[in-house]
Amino acid sequence: MAETLYQIMGRHRADPLPERKPGWLKVRAPGGPNYLRLQQMMRELDLHTVCQEAHCPNVGECWEHGTATFMILGDVCTRNCAYCAVAHGRPPKFDPAEPSRVAEASGRMNLRHVVLTSVDRDDLPDFGAWAFAETIRQIKAVNPETSVEVLVPDFQGNVESIRTVLEARPDIYNHNTETVPRLYKKARPGGRYERVLQIFRDAKRLAPDIPTKTGIILGMGETNEEVLATMRELRTVDVDILTLGQYLRPSDDHIRLDRYVTPEEFRMFREQGLAMGFRHVESGPLVRSSYHAWEQVQAAGVAP
Repeated sequence: MAETLYQIMGRHRADPLPERKPGWLKVRAPGGPNYLRLQQMMRELDLHTVCQEAHCPNVGECWEHGTATFMILGDVCTRNCAYCAVAHGRPPKFDPAEPSRVAEASGRMNLRHVVLTSVDRDDLPDFGAWAFAETIRQIKAVNPETSVEVLVPDFQGNVESIRTVLEARPDIYNHNTETVPRLYKKARPGGRYERVLQIFRDAKRLAPDIPTKTGIILGMGETNEEVLATMRELRTVDVDILTLGQYLRPSDDHIRLDRYVTPEEFRMFREQGLAMGFRHVESGPLVRSSYHAWEQVQAAGVAP
């Protein structure tokens, strides 16, 4: 029997957690011919993808469809978020030729929609904003018809860095919220929830015509009520597109998994999000910020 909204709202924690992942989280291991071809091309061009670095469960599906999310500015982050699988420490020196290599890869893959993301680069004067802007420009130069979504770090809230990226005219400006305000200090010690809201205020002020997007991962200890409250607050700063997915603990050194969110709960969040006014909500156990990104922008009516 389907659960009522009242029953779903009361859920916080699966106690105890099952010994094995629920069936809805099982995916096929990557290894198809297109996956292997793209993997080799990334090595040749010395590029990184968040698909691999963040242990994304959808890497096989997405790469078999010829799509990938490029992770620029290296693969070592200056921050150490408790949920993230990406390595942290002292990053290598930025390579100014990287934007052209990403553009070459997007051309060779014949992509219609490219997602760019990066590690946090608090060591750089502009926090990496120029690299995003130049990569957008290079991709558009190779193929003007390719749409580009950026999933940017917070740039420590620096308005000029936000402006630099927006002036390059990405088709989507994405910054992940990641979790509810109560868990920020525990899960994302280098970030600030209020900074996230201000980022979206600034983005809409600087480029009101560019759609904004954010993502939340569930299962780190939040309640459903907190998730809905966060969603409502994101609408107050005019976020257009929302993604919600299940947190999967990368290792025993990362924040503990609190619960497996059910497909019924994810459906409830999608319905509630659409009712709140989000133009599109992608909500499911395996959803990640760039999962089905092209379909998301089409469904939201914001594809170029």
